Amino acid sequence: MEESKISPKSRLVTLLLCFFLGGIGIHRFYVGKIGTGILMIFTIGGFFGIWVLIDLIVIVVGSFTDGSGKIVYKWFESGSV
Repeated sequence: MEESKISPKSRLVTLLLCFFLGGIGIHRFYVGKIGTGILMIFTIGGFFGIWVLIDLIVIVVGSFTDGSGKIVYKWFESGSV
């Protein structure tokens, strides 16, 4: 995968935020998707958790994107390990 298409955000952090605080969209704020994060707050995780479940699956398989359209692929942020 091209380095320019990979987000600097951590997939592990995104996954943990989604699992524990997904109902209020914190993982979407973390990756820069502010608009959909706000929408998740008002819909309680996307119609009572359906959206959170879908996000969890997409994050685990490595297809979740950040606010710039880059794939959140690396498990750790660059320079953190």
